[in-house]
Amino acid sequence: MIKESVLTELQKIVGNEQVLTTPEAKKAYSYDGTTNWVHEPDVVVFPKTAEEISEIVKLANREKVPVTPRGGGTNVSGGSVPWLGGIVLCTTKMNNILKIDKENLTATVEPGVVLQDLTLRLASDGLFFPPDPQSFFGATIGGIIAENAGGPACVKYGVTKQYILGLQVVLPTGEIVNLGGRTIKNVVGYDLLHLFISSEGTLGVITKAELKLNPLPQARKTSMAVYNDVAMAGESVFRVLENGVIPAKIELLDNWVINRIEEMMPLGLPKDADAVLLFECDGIPEAVEKETEKIVEITKKYGAIDVRVAKDQDEANKYWMARRAGFAAVFGKAPTVLSEDVTVPRGNIPALIRKVKEISKKYDMENCVLGHAGDGNLHPSVLTDIKNKEHYERAVKAIEEIIESAVELGGVLSGEHGIGLEKQKFFRRTMDPVAVELMKKIKALLDPNNIMNPGKIWD
Repeated sequence: MIKESVLTELQKIVGNEQVLTTPEAKKAYSYDGTTNWVHEPDVVVFPKTAEEISEIVKLANREKVPVTPRGGGTNVSGGSVPWLGGIVLCTTKMNNILKIDKENLTATVEPGVVLQDLTLRLASDGLFFPPDPQSFFGATIGGIIAENAGGPACVKYGVTKQYILGLQVVLPTGEIVNLGGRTIKNVVGYDLLHLFISSEGTLGVITKAELKLNPLPQARKTSMAVYNDVAMAGESVFRVLENGVIPAKIELLDNWVINRIEEMMPLGLPKDADAVLLFECDGIPEAVEKETEKIVEITKKYGAIDVRVAKDQDEANKYWMARRAGFAAVFGKAPTVLSEDVTVPRGNIPALIRKVKEISKKYDMENCVLGHAGDGNLHPSVLTDIKNKEHYERAVKAIEEIIESAVELGGVLSGEHGIGLEKQKFFRRTMDPVAVELMKKIKALLDPNNIMNPGKIWD
């Protein structure tokens, strides 16, 4: 329980209206995008400047009160759940786009800027920020950086860390530090900047970011390849890439997801298909046409029973709307959904899909697979109910075996969602123990009192 004197000091720092302790507020900030991790904070605080955050953190460090940084709360690993109570430090009111530099292709933003708002603002200047997590309607830049978020466009453009030039961070002891800069090249000393990217809020609070931008592509074209075998669809992914075509996006939906989407919002997806792959090519118009033709040729050669090229942008938007609806379709069909984001080398996608099916059958679990097939990052999901103890325990075992299978296939625990609370039991099993100890030493150096997002990553 937080002391009354701490609440009083928080109110002095940010103002009474920016400090919430009502039961409704605590409930609203007790969970994230997962369905199985919940814990209430003692207080929710909304700072508006780096200096306010510095004062909050100094207070918390002195009083040894846990601090959980939070943006839109869209993450799906339990990362922004205040597992030990204390302060939820919510940055959503720090939502200013401070500068867009068209000449140098950069933007300076605060951490609470919602990705969709940034995307619309940049589009008016003919620019875009490539990372595109599917939660872009609510995800904030601070959280996107802290999770090193990905999304469909990773296959061509890479993940968030490739687009962060500089950061301002408040350390767990309250110091404000500026890392990186505004240039593409920067090898001045240790690369401290990247310590905070994918740190899941355990090393500090991001208060400002310098982003690298790209010009908007001149043209885009979407195609959908239809398969009667989901593993064969997985094979088509690396067949396309090995033939020298690098689409902007390659996304996979299996039969279960296709039919749930069609129930929610009929879009004309092939309900009898075992899987579909969605491709998007972008760039110079002539190149986009040639790449799309090549995708049609290759996918037909390697098992597609039908390939549909969107006739216009409206049809393309329907296909991508279906992909974005995928998680809603999954999470809306069960009280509890265990959804992973394991990543394997692209050539092992078919093997991973087969293992998911085998394991789900073994434990008699309803399952589905969707995800960013272009970079080997899939989201196998198992549907269960945490209130049904026997069923939930079987579901947990199934997910554990799926994760272990991905690692055995040369993959990793997480491609974009992070460790958080969700995957702690696997962290030490799959990481080099020397690397784990190095991480813990860095954590202890920066956060000696372990106040910053405690309970995450480490078991």
